[in-house]
Amino acid sequence: MIEFNIPSMSCGHCVARLTEAVKAADPSAKLEVDRKNKQVRVESAKDRAALAAALSEAGYPPN
Repeated sequence: MIEFNIPSMSCGHCVARLTEAVKAADPSAKLEVDRKNKQVRVESAKDRAALAAALSEAGYPPN
């Protein structure tokens, strides 16, 4: 699992956009989202850099 802190994640819409961005990079990725703690865990064949780039392009750059 790759874990990201997403400080700009605040609502269900954010979760949907994050999920969409990760699935665009890797359609078989599995996500666990903790909106309260602003964390996303991803199980993916893609590496951390590729997923971070996808999140950043969607407007949710990880820390």
